[in-house]
Amino acid sequence: MGMFSAHRQKCGAVFLSVFLAGCGGSDGGRTTGSFFNPQEIPLETYSAEQIFERGEFELSNSDPEEAAFYFAEIERLYPYSDWARRALIMQAFAYHSDEDYPNSRSAAQRFIDFYPDDDDAAYAQYLLALSYYDQIDEVGRDQGLTFQALQALREVIERYPDSEYARSSVLKFDLAFDHLAAKEMEIGRYYLRRNHYTAAINRFRVVVEDFQTTAQTPEALHRLVEAYLSLGLVDEARTAGAILGFNYRSTDWYEDSFALLTGQGLTLEAAGDGWLRQVYRQTVKGDWL
Repeated sequence: MGMFSAHRQKCGAVFLSVFLAGCGGSDGGRTTGSFFNPQEIPLETYSAEQIFERGEFELSNSDPEEAAFYFAEIERLYPYSDWARRALIMQAFAYHSDEDYPNSRSAAQRFIDFYPDDDDAAYAQYLLALSYYDQIDEVGRDQGLTFQALQALREVIERYPDSEYARSSVLKFDLAFDHLAAKEMEIGRYYLRRNHYTAAINRFRVVVEDFQTTAQTPEALHRLVEAYLSLGLVDEARTAGAILGFNYRSTDWYEDSFALLTGQGLTLEAAGDGWLRQVYRQTVKGDWL
C-alpha cells in the first residue's frame, strides 16, 4: 500500500451491508454511532476489513481518537493479516492527528520494525520525526525534543533520500537546527542584559561555531562585538566585526557593529589570536587546518 492509500479509500455504501443500522450506544463511554455496537455484537465478530472501514469512517468524521481505537483493534484481533499492516500505519496517523504523540511514535516505530521494506516505511519514519518536531514550535520548549526531532528527521533523509518525505524533512531539519540556535541566542541575550558578559559570550560562541549556517549567526557576531567591547577585549570585538562584515555585510547587524566599533575609533579586522581569529581563518580565508 502506498502512503495514505488506505486513508484515501471511500467510506460509503459498504457500511450499510456490514454494520447494523440504528444500533447507537456506547462502549464504556465510547460512542459507536449507527453502524454497530460492540456491547450487543462483539467486535471480534467483524472482519478486519470491516473494522478498518469503521476506522476510516471515524477519521472522515474528525474523530481520530476513535479511529485509532479501531485501527488498534485490528492489530490486536488480526495481528498477522495484511489489514494489520495497513491499520498500523493508519493508527500512527490517527494518533498523530489527535496530538497523541507518544502513541503515534510507538505505532510508527512498530511499523518500521515489522515492515522495514514496505512502501509506507518512509512515511512511518516521517511520522515518528513529526511526533517530536510538532512539539518544538516555541523557543521555550524542552530542547531534548528538538534534538530527537533532528535525529529522526536525519533518519528520513538518509534512509529514504528518494522518498517524497525527504525534501520536507530537510526543510524541517533546517528549521529545527535554527530553533536550537535561537534558544542559545535567547539565553545569551538574557546574560548580556544582566551584564554577565562571559556567560553571554559562551552562548554566542556556540551559535557561531556550531550553528553558523543558521539565521542566528549575524546577531550572534554582533552580540559578541557588544560583549567583548564591554569587557575591554578590543581584538576579539574587532575580529567578530570583521567576520560579520565579510559574511553578512548587507545585514542591520553589520551596520550596528560598524557604528559601534568605528564610533570608538576601531577598525573591523581580524586581530589577536583568540578563538574568533580561528573562525576568521576558516570562514574568510578558507584555512581549515
